[in-house]
Amino acid sequence: MIRLALLTLFVATAMSIYDFKVPALDGGTIDLSKYKGKKIMIVNTASKCGNTPQYDGLQKLQDKYKNTLVIVGFPANNFGQQESGTNEEIKEFCKKNYGVSFPMAEKVSVKGEDIHPLFKYLTEEAKKMGVEDPIKWNFTKFLIDENGKLITVIHNKVQPMSDEVAKYLN
Repeated sequence: MIRLALLTLFVATAMSIYDFKVPALDGGTIDLSKYKGKKIMIVNTASKCGNTPQYDGLQKLQDKYKNTLVIVGFPANNFGQQESGTNEEIKEFCKKNYGVSFPMAEKVSVKGEDIHPLFKYLTEEAKKMGVEDPIKWNFTKFLIDENGKLITVIHNKVQPMSDEVAKYLN
């Protein structure tokens, strides 16, 4: 109960995406303020999902736009128990199967009572844009501009290398 109150307080006081620091899969910290001046794509991921092959497209997107975009993956087990592994297992899976080199956070919750503060923030920002329930499944993509403002929410079925994504990056 206290943890939930603290998370709620943090979300209420978060002024921008750059206020968030999250534990990384590799044991370090992902400080989103480090990416000021670049677009940021935040994606909730899962290793056992029909959308899991999007890791390949996300890596290609990161490679193509490495000077202007950073992708940050957030493994989540909210949908169909499709990310039940440990952080170490997730890290190994992503590296071995898809060569993921973009930052990956530790596993979080992206919906429900235990929603991570970052995803609470993103959901609230999406609501301001008229997107009421943005996270319907794994691989929903939140695209933030160079100044920390949410540009769009990209549906989980949209492929990372699609024209629908590229129009925001070119």
